[in-house]
Amino acid sequence: MLDNSLAEERVDPRIRRTLQFLEEAFSTLIHEKDFQSITIQDITERAGINRATFYAHFPDKYALLDYKIRQEFRAEIEKRTLNACHYSQDNLRALILAVCEFIREANGQCKSPRGQFEPLMEAQVKAQIKDLLMTWLDQVDSNVSPEISSTAASWAIYGLAQYWNDEKDRKPLNKFVEQVLPLAEANLQLNQI
Repeated sequence: MLDNSLAEERVDPRIRRTLQFLEEAFSTLIHEKDFQSITIQDITERAGINRATFYAHFPDKYALLDYKIRQEFRAEIEKRTLNACHYSQDNLRALILAVCEFIREANGQCKSPRGQFEPLMEAQVKAQIKDLLMTWLDQVDSNVSPEISSTAASWAIYGLAQYWNDEKDRKPLNKFVEQVLPLAEANLQLNQI
């Protein structure tokens, strides 16, 4: 499976269309039944493709879920043009906000108990946060390696966003972001902004 967006832009339009059919079918099914109940047969029937075509793209439904999460979070980052930005406190604030909103939306979409797909979502989102932060950190001076800083900050951002989403009496999102911004920033160990 292709991981970077540039490679995906070069994919044959028929493959992109097939992936879109699979993703749409899966999205519809995940609203109707829990993840464990969904079969490959359900997905392929809904998408109007055969099982061999499904297996040409994904080894199982977990890989499809992983792909869907990656695509949706990437779209969220691109919508906010954070992938084209440099490090700034405003961009970090926007990233934290995006992660909180993405987790809230993902948790609200699925009929399945969150525990069934949460590890996949966490892995995908943290990896993309880390990659984005590494890109930003390559442009500024830091006390520690960009790899270590971006790893720590991605875990902090994701964990804090999950904390906010789990709260019964949540603070308004903008207030929460302002409260946790210094915590995320501290993980980046920046010398100058």
